[in-house]
Amino acid sequence: MLEQLKKFPFGFIVCCLTFTFERLAYYGGKWGIAIFVVLEAAQGGLGLTTEQGAVFSSQFVAWTYITPIIGGFIADRWVSPRLLVPLGEILMAAGWFAISRAQGAGGVWLAIILLAVGTGFFKGNVSGINGRQFASDKDTLTTAFSIQYMFVNIGSFIGTTFLALIGTQGAGYRAMFMACAVFMLIDAAWWLFGMKYLGDAGKKPFLIDNRTENVEAADVAKDKRPLTKLEKNRVIAILILTFLSGLFWLFWYLLYMPVYYEFGPASQGGMGWANWNLGANLMAAVWNNLSKKDKDPSMMTKTALGIMLLGLGVAMMVLGAGIYNGSGKPVGVWIIIMTAILMSVGEMLFSPLGNSFISEYAPKKYLGTLLGAWPFIIFFAGLAYGPLYNAMRVNFSRSFLIAAIIVFASGALMLFFRNKFQAMVEGTEEQRRELAEVE
Repeated sequence: MLEQLKKFPFGFIVCCLTFTFERLAYYGGKWGIAIFVVLEAAQGGLGLTTEQGAVFSSQFVAWTYITPIIGGFIADRWVSPRLLVPLGEILMAAGWFAISRAQGAGGVWLAIILLAVGTGFFKGNVSGINGRQFASDKDTLTTAFSIQYMFVNIGSFIGTTFLALIGTQGAGYRAMFMACAVFMLIDAAWWLFGMKYLGDAGKKPFLIDNRTENVEAADVAKDKRPLTKLEKNRVIAILILTFLSGLFWLFWYLLYMPVYYEFGPASQGGMGWANWNLGANLMAAVWNNLSKKDKDPSMMTKTALGIMLLGLGVAMMVLGAGIYNGSGKPVGVWIIIMTAILMSVGEMLFSPLGNSFISEYAPKKYLGTLLGAWPFIIFFAGLAYGPLYNAMRVNFSRSFLIAAIIVFASGALMLFFRNKFQAMVEGTEEQRRELAEVE
């Protein structure tokens, strides 16, 4: 990777490290919120209920997913994206500071609002600026975003492991949130220092360009034509994949909840169903790079396998609960490790697919709408997983068993029909020819 980095402008490094610092704080604090709010005041927490903790976690994830759409809209039309980025970083720093000083639910809500608005100004705009440094070279752009994803994962890993030790083994959760705030201020300083290396990328709103009226008129004419049979099939396929995305992320985020609360150690607000003898928090993602394109499974196969692995992760919670309830003794931490591996590999297979699939197959006049549907479905999944978890806790084993069957069966059906699904989006030679004639 170091050899590849030497080929890129320094502005690319600026954007990548900006993501590293932000993801470090985000993932370090995300799980901390869920635990901090339920931890007894004597242990440095707020002493709220598990149900409240699940809802706070759910709201945090949901709103930090939807606000980048709003931030992107502003950056497209009115405000320089490179100025929105440090504003977002400062707001996120204020959010982490707010929760480090929170004395009740109101302080947590204030933090979530600040973090959501800050993420909205930050998240999509850094990627947009980074991409515009390679606007004329699509092959290099693909490589660049793969490397950027690695920097994101480095930050996520550090946040969920080493930064988490401040909360669990060190000075406590308030100090951990304060550390998140400090990292965001460092991130803002790094960005302000590095802006001079970005060239013209992000100086003006993204949609300000030099298109002529004739080009715009031609685009409008194309937009008015009816969809071909192949385009209609592709829209249906994208909607199916979007629905599966909602299902995947609903249970992916929900799986964190029993790890925090049922299987978490009593000293960290959990019920102690697992024996955490290894000491550190083990929910860090197991990141890996599967980018050997010549050996990659098809997109449909990856989607199906990712969902099935998540279903097995849900099943691990059922297994752990069964062992605990049968013996009355905490299960080994291996149950958490296995769940983390299944979730992480499932995410690696599933997560990168959405935007690339939609960008490749969506009809041009519906591209923005269908790209927007992807974060919207994850927003609703984020809103839903906390309340759903609270409902499932009433009969933990039965509810999670049903969930495991639904998730795994969805992936298995996708795997079974993957060839038909692929044929649906590729179309026949006649359908492709018809589409080429009208484009």
